[in-house]
Amino acid sequence: MRNPIRSLATVVAVAAIAVATAGTAQAAAWSSTDKWGTWSNGGYTVRNDVWGSGAGPQTIWANSYSNWGVWANHPNTGGVKAYPHSARNIGRNLSALRSLSSSFNVTRPGSGAYATAYDIWANNNAYEIMLWMNKTGAVGPLGSKQTTASIGGHTWDVYRGSNGANAVFSFVRTGNTNSGSVDVLAVMNWVRGQGWYGDVSVGEVQFGFEITSSSGGYDFVSNSYSVSFS
Repeated sequence: MRNPIRSLATVVAVAAIAVATAGTAQAAAWSSTDKWGTWSNGGYTVRNDVWGSGAGPQTIWANSYSNWGVWANHPNTGGVKAYPHSARNIGRNLSALRSLSSSFNVTRPGSGAYATAYDIWANNNAYEIMLWMNKTGAVGPLGSKQTTASIGGHTWDVYRGSNGANAVFSFVRTGNTNSGSVDVLAVMNWVRGQGWYGDVSVGEVQFGFEITSSSGGYDFVSNSYSVSFS
C-alpha cells in the first residue's frame, strides 16, 4: 500500500515544479524553438540562428534586445552549430562615424565548446570582423595570426582569413571576460589602417554566442547588451 503522506508530498513537489516552469516560460516577452526564430525590439533584431549542420535543439527567449538567452543542446561534434545573437544595424560609411561602441554582460557555461563574440559586417557582408570576448573548449578563429595588438580597450590576438564567402578578421581577446565595453570604431579603423579594406559601409553589429557543442543542454544568457553610435 502506498504511503499517503509520501504520495501527497510527491504531488505537491510536482505541482511546485510545474508552477516554477510555467513562471519561467511566462517571464520572457518572446521565445522560439524555430531555428530561424526572429524578434524585433527597440531597433534591434534578436535571432536564434541555428545554421550549422548536425545541430541539436535550441530554444531562444528574450525580455528585450538587451536581456535574452538560449538553452542549447548541440552534440559534441566539430563545426559551428548556431550563433544566437542580438543585432543593431548601423548603415553608415566608416568615415561618417564619429563613434561606435558597445557594452555587454553575459552568464555562460563552464564547459562545452563556444565563443562569446561580436560579429560585425561591412560592405554588404563582404567583410566580417569578429571580436571574441571569451572562448571555451575546442574552438578557434579562421586564418592565420597576424599580430597581437591593444585596440578599442582590449588586447587581442589578431587573425586574418576567409570562409570562402567573405574575408574574416578575428580579434581574440588574450584573456576571457564576461563583461565590458569595446570601442568598435577604433577596431574597424585599425583594420582599415592595415589596408585590409577601405572606407567600408558598416552594416550590423551582432553580439551573441557562437556554439559548436553544448551536449546535454546549457544555458547562455545576455544579461545586458547595447550599441551606440554617432
